Amino acid sequence: MHAMQYRITLPADYDMKIIRRRVETKGPLLDDVPGLGLKAYAVSERGADGAAVNAYAPFYLWAAPDAMHRFLWGPGFQGLVRDFGRPVVEHWPGLAFARGPAAAAVPRAATRRTGTVPAGPDPAEAVEGALAELRRRADADGVHTTALAIDPRGWELVHFTLWEDTAPPAEPGDRYQVLHLSAPGLDALPEGRQW
Repeated sequence: MHAMQYRITLPADYDMKIIRRRVETKGPLLDDVPGLGLKAYAVSERGADGAAVNAYAPFYLWAAPDAMHRFLWGPGFQGLVRDFGRPVVEHWPGLAFARGPAAAAVPRAATRRTGTVPAGPDPAEAVEGALAELRRRADADGVHTTALAIDPRGWELVHFTLWEDTAPPAEPGDRYQVLHLSAPGLDALPEGRQW
C-alpha cells in the first residue's frame, strides 16, 4: 500500500462551489481505476471546522506504486495541473490499514494527523505505538477506514481516517469534508500491518 495526498490552497474568497461541481462531475471517473484502493475527495472551507484556508486536498491509498505512477503521468492529473498548477504531491509507504465499524457507510469527513518519530537509534518503538493506536482507532464508532503511513526521510508518521459523520471527534490535525469516495480497490487493500 502507498498513501498520497496533495493540497491545493485556494484564495479566501474562492467559490468552493467550483470545487464541489468539479468533484461531482470528475469524481466518478476514478471509481474504476485499476490499482486504486481509495480516493477521498477532501476539502476544507475557511471558517468551517476550524479551517484557516480553503483547500482541495484529496487523499489516496494505492495498492501499489505503479498504479500511482500511472495516475500522476496520466490525463486526470494533467487536467488538475492545467487548472490549478502543479501541486507538491506528498506520498508515503503504507504501514497499516484497517476498516472500521462504519466501513459500509459513505464517509463524510476525514482527519489527517502527523507526528514525528522521536530521535534515537531505533524508530520501531514509535511505529509500534502508532500501529497500536491505529488498531484502537479502527474500533471507534463512526470510523469508515483508517491508515498509517511513514515518511522515512523526515521520520514523520501520517494517520489518515475517514469518518461516517460530518463531525468527527475533535483532535489535533487537519479536518476535511469528504465530497466523494472512489474506492474501486478498497476490498483488495490488505488489512493490518503492511510488512
